[in-house]
Amino acid sequence: MFSRRFLSAPAVALAVLLCAFSLWAAKEFVMPRPENANAYPSKDAHTNEKVTAAIDVYNAPPKSNVFITPYAEDDILPVFLVITNDGDQPIALTSWRAELVTGGRGKLESLTNDDVFRRVAHISGSSTSPQRAGPIPLPGNSKNKKAPKQWQEIQAANFAAEAVEPHTTRAGFLFFDVQNVRQPLQGSHIYLTGIKDASGTELMYFDIPVIASNAATVQ
Repeated sequence: MFSRRFLSAPAVALAVLLCAFSLWAAKEFVMPRPENANAYPSKDAHTNEKVTAAIDVYNAPPKSNVFITPYAEDDILPVFLVITNDGDQPIALTSWRAELVTGGRGKLESLTNDDVFRRVAHISGSSTSPQRAGPIPLPGNSKNKKAPKQWQEIQAANFAAEAVEPHTTRAGFLFFDVQNVRQPLQGSHIYLTGIKDASGTELMYFDIPVIASNAATVQ
């Protein structure tokens, strides 16, 4: 009786592992539906231009469950950015920048899709005949079977709008590298610059305090 149970244990473990992988493979990223930016606690409203920018931190459950990739495990901080234009003219985002300034005055630029992917897919090199996920070469004989799906998620999640039309809200995620940054949320702000009105005039920068509601503090 004991020997049967002993021999079946690896099979049970393998079945559990395969089941978990199947559930992961079936999961798809779905962008959270944004509210008007004025509804969020962390926001900066420019009343004259009728434009509001807001953020929401997605570094811990339940919010982080929207992702298939556990970004926090690789010291990546996902921040949901929402921009609402309640005015009658569009605003342009073709040359904008996002920066996280920590309470300790550290300055972190938002990461590109390639930067995020290299971190979470653990890519540190290439080979003479690499596999690829998007534009990124994977190391030869890569064991990361999740990589293509991770790349798809990063592309889908990234804030990619080039404009916000009148009476419209646009949203997506910014990703910041918080490796070796102690308490990156405490006393932090996100600054948005380079946003322009319909005439090409740059709006005053947006200064959004980070309020980590429903999110754990990253140590």
